[in-house]
Amino acid sequence: MPHAQLGPIAVHLPTRVETNEQLQAVFPSWDLSLIAEKTGIYQRHIAEPRETSSDLAVQAATKLFAEQEIDPQSIDFVLFCTQTPDYPLPTTSCLIQDRLGLPTRCGALDFNLGCSGFVYGLAMADGLIQSGVAKKILLLTAETYSKYIDSDDRSLRTIFGDGAAASLVTASDEKTLWGFQFGSDGSGGDMLVVGDGGARAAEDAIQPRHRKRWKSRLYMDGPSLINFTVEAVPRLVGEILEANGLSDADIDRYLMHQATWKMLDQLRGRMDVAPERLPIELSDVGNTVSSTLPILIDRLRSRGELKAESINMLVGFGVGLSWAGGLWRDVYSG
Repeated sequence: MPHAQLGPIAVHLPTRVETNEQLQAVFPSWDLSLIAEKTGIYQRHIAEPRETSSDLAVQAATKLFAEQEIDPQSIDFVLFCTQTPDYPLPTTSCLIQDRLGLPTRCGALDFNLGCSGFVYGLAMADGLIQSGVAKKILLLTAETYSKYIDSDDRSLRTIFGDGAAASLVTASDEKTLWGFQFGSDGSGGDMLVVGDGGARAAEDAIQPRHRKRWKSRLYMDGPSLINFTVEAVPRLVGEILEANGLSDADIDRYLMHQATWKMLDQLRGRMDVAPERLPIELSDVGNTVSSTLPILIDRLRSRGELKAESINMLVGFGVGLSWAGGLWRDVYSG
């Protein structure tokens, strides 16, 4: 039976960069040094007003094809994870198929699942490959949360950055992705929410968990999300280890959604994991939602920090609430 193998990754970030120094100059009352100490973020890339998530995804995919000499006609399925689609309909992945010149026999699927989306996408790709439906899958993650954030919003503007990643997932006889587990809790949907733009009437829309302090369309209850994360993630990690007959000592790296430095550092403490085993890489890009994990993997690969013989655990968590994890060995030689 074939299995999914995570191949090369290409990252595309908008050209516009917004630094903490720039924000401090515009908002002198903001304590950017304290904010950076908690978030670990010193700059973000921000999409232009007419630049969408599909634009970023197409740029990432085009870069992947060029760098790896991939024939677009060889792609037989495209999975696109975003919470900022171009339109309610048509499906953005269908538009991407056309823009990239992928074959019309190519399957195309959007899925709206932010912070856990990359792990969910790998699991779906694995299922498509194991079932024989696809052999060469383009997994795209792209987000432009900046379009939901008011310019005066100190809490969100300093955290979220825009970006995209294109990951090639191919069929292989070697099992390098396994042990996927998932979770969801819609009762926490009011922790991170955009309550407009859908079919639900405004008077019936989901309401933020607590008082909304800022004018942004996006609302986030940071403290509640941290509480959820430090409980759900260690439990998920333990369940994956137990189900696969492994212990913490068998895991080389815990590769987690890059939310904020504070959240990941709390996970390090709760799990009693050394900093180098749970890397943090968001200082110059911010929280790019579903693209944080492929960006992290791409950077670790570039430094030669992922070994084929080592087992890593991939973990995504956040909006939904949703979470997902799985085991991975990086056999891609690049």
